Amino acid sequence: QSLGLPITDEQIQEMEANLDNIDFKMAAEEEKKLRHDVMAHVHTFAHCCPKAAAIIHLGATSCYVGDNTDLIVLRDGFNLLLPKLARVISRLADFAEKYADLPTLGFTHYQPAQLTTVGKRCCLWIQDLCMDLQNLERARDDLRFRGVKGTTGTQASFLQLFEGDHSKVEELDRLVTAKAGFKRAYMVTGQTYSRKVDIEVLSVLASLGASVHKICTDIRLLANLKELEEPFEKDQIGSSAMPYKRNPMRSERCCSLARHLMTLVLDPLQTASVQWFERTLDDSANRRVCLAEAFLTADIILSTLQNISEGLVVYPKVIERRIRQELPFMATENIIMAMVKAGGNRQDCHEKIRVLSQQAAAVVKQEGGDNDFIARVRADPYFSPIHKQLESLLDPSSFTGRAPQQVAKFLKEEVRPALVPYQSKMGGKIELAL
Repeated sequence: QSLGLPITDEQIQEMEANLDNIDFKMAAEEEKKLRHDVMAHVHTFAHCCPKAAAIIHLGATSCYVGDNTDLIVLRDGFNLLLPKLARVISRLADFAEKYADLPTLGFTHYQPAQLTTVGKRCCLWIQDLCMDLQNLERARDDLRFRGVKGTTGTQASFLQLFEGDHSKVEELDRLVTAKAGFKRAYMVTGQTYSRKVDIEVLSVLASLGASVHKICTDIRLLANLKELEEPFEKDQIGSSAMPYKRNPMRSERCCSLARHLMTLVLDPLQTASVQWFERTLDDSANRRVCLAEAFLTADIILSTLQNISEGLVVYPKVIERRIRQELPFMATENIIMAMVKAGGNRQDCHEKIRVLSQQAAAVVKQEGGDNDFIARVRADPYFSPIHKQLESLLDPSSFTGRAPQQVAKFLKEEVRPALVPYQSKMGGKIELAL
């Protein structure tokens, strides 16, 4: 109307007055008869607006309705997920800060490696989630509106309505895009916006799924080691057959759902690859499933992970015991250095330690005993010059390098600033219904 088409105020007022007056029964009957969802609602809306019936859907195509709506929903879906992801990062950041200095055995290949700290390990999880936060923000901000493009994207019907006035067609496109809350529209489309957009959207959600799967797998492995556990309710049953079990079922649920989320990106990949020319309809049913499922799955994964991160339990004594079992072998280089400083020969000391460590390893592996390497060092007169230093040489905190400093710097310079836009939406703890 503002661009000059003969549309009356009365017609506009009639449509506005009936926006929420939807006869879903009639729409269902129309769709059954017409086999077309958008036209079923066009007819239903027109029935409520007899004065405006002649101009409803004028010049438009179904994808003007469906695709533009999908883009609004995708944008709004990201806006729902982002604060939830930020909350998870915030909870884990608090956990990392609390345990920044607590030494724990590191693992490479799931074999004992150099020590790290509980907080530093958590920062590995946080860094992945911060990348996901950035990726979700980028995917949301990269979304454009399909806009007013017509049946094959040429805007031919609108050019005809405006009697060849290209500037009015462009202005209509701009106005509708702005009304939908988008800064930009795609400059070229077929009947649909490019289905590669859906690939971008589901790729970042699938990537989030991979992050969560890794985090929750780590938690499950640590639960087996009894070093860390997810929340476990007072009356919760871990197993119907084994009453003592404390299964990490929340983390297992996250892994299960994350596995599904990661597979959903295959749908838009295949859909985009088989869109013929300006479009074909084999995208429609598929997209109605995979797009909605991806956002819903990501949503419940983040809710569950927030619940986990708010109730993580650490068992320092178990962690300390495992360190004591492995640290003596890791301390051998420190022992050699101390002996050399005390006047010993590096090669002689190396051979002594090699023999004693092999004997201690045999006790652990063949007899199932504890690591007695340090006891053997104390009993050997050769090492008497450093016997008084052994306690300090075995201090776990001297083996964690800069882990505590890395945690503090990472949280201060990268994590906390990324959460600033979401501070007002951090909310309280979350309880799971089941």
